[in-house]
Amino acid sequence: MKHLCLKLKVSVIFGTRPEAIKLAPVILELKKRLGIECRVCVTAQHRKMLDQVLDVFRIEPDIDLKLMRPNQTLAGLTARATIALDRYMEREKPDLVLVQGDTTTVFVAALMAFYHRIPVGHVEAGLRTGDLYSPWPEEGNRVLTSHIAKLHFSPTDLSRANLIKEGISSENIIVTGNTVVDALLLARRAIKRITALTITGLPHELMNKNATRLVLITGHRRENFGHGFESICRAIRDLALHFRDVHFIYPVHLNPNVQKPVMRILGNLERRSLPNVHIIAPLPYLEFLYLMQRSELILTDSGGIQEEAPSFSKPVLVMRDNSERPEAILAGTAKLVGTSRHRIVAETKRLLTDAEAYRSMASKKNPYGDGKAAKRIVDEITMRFCMRS
Repeated sequence: MKHLCLKLKVSVIFGTRPEAIKLAPVILELKKRLGIECRVCVTAQHRKMLDQVLDVFRIEPDIDLKLMRPNQTLAGLTARATIALDRYMEREKPDLVLVQGDTTTVFVAALMAFYHRIPVGHVEAGLRTGDLYSPWPEEGNRVLTSHIAKLHFSPTDLSRANLIKEGISSENIIVTGNTVVDALLLARRAIKRITALTITGLPHELMNKNATRLVLITGHRRENFGHGFESICRAIRDLALHFRDVHFIYPVHLNPNVQKPVMRILGNLERRSLPNVHIIAPLPYLEFLYLMQRSELILTDSGGIQEEAPSFSKPVLVMRDNSERPEAILAGTAKLVGTSRHRIVAETKRLLTDAEAYRSMASKKNPYGDGKAAKRIVDEITMRFCMRS
């Protein structure tokens, strides 16, 4: 039995780089389907980093709300998004709104869709830490969105179980895998072309795979602002002094709360006594994937990297006290180390010196899917919203 759409209008709404990466495969799949009108609306919650991903996947927004402001607050962004998305829903009148993840854009888009009685599909639904303030405000955003959404596209059985515990009907939860794996597979061919390029801010010889070992670092979580980032930076300094033959690459997030401690603790020392620490600007998506592939291991407080790195067989040390992605921890591809200077140093040293410990993490299978999540999501939408023939 086939499901045919006469004219189903699906609005895909997002505002940040991670959302764009994970929704790109869904948008491309929606655009393949006859009878589905896919409308792309971006809030541009993060302007520059969002645009880079849209260029990679050749996605052009139908509506750009341009909400980002310098030094924006959560309250200010939420207020602007509420007004803009309310007007958008009134004008567009979509049959379904799709959101992904846990940003302010996600929560406000879901809320405005609810106000307009428009069903919401939530991609990557059911991730939980159990602590409303960690990660903050993401945990709150996703919990609230789950109780508004009609369809819940969960990446794993564990995330499905989280939703059922909260009273979400199992009939509306579909386990799909994570679309980040789909995006990675789409991007892999393009990554190969980057090997001959010099990434801005890095010596060209570091791009030679046989030249030296690299450790890739990222950090941007709000709950780590202050003491957490200072501890992370001091751990990086300790490691760089101990492993003179290892290069530590840190694309630093644009947020001043991240930039200031990094530059104060590592910036000056980089020029004087730490030539193996490379502080660079945030990288475009493909360049970042190339560095992930080139690196030996990754230190991060990011969620998405915990999902991407296993596809490159890269161990991940998660600089957070808890994770909404326990699958990676349970599978052994990632390990929680918090922001403790001592623990970050100890666990990194272990992976850089103990070959068996390294192999144990690097050899594990990615628990987040097979790269067919987007197709499963669009198949489910078609089945539920389109006519049978």
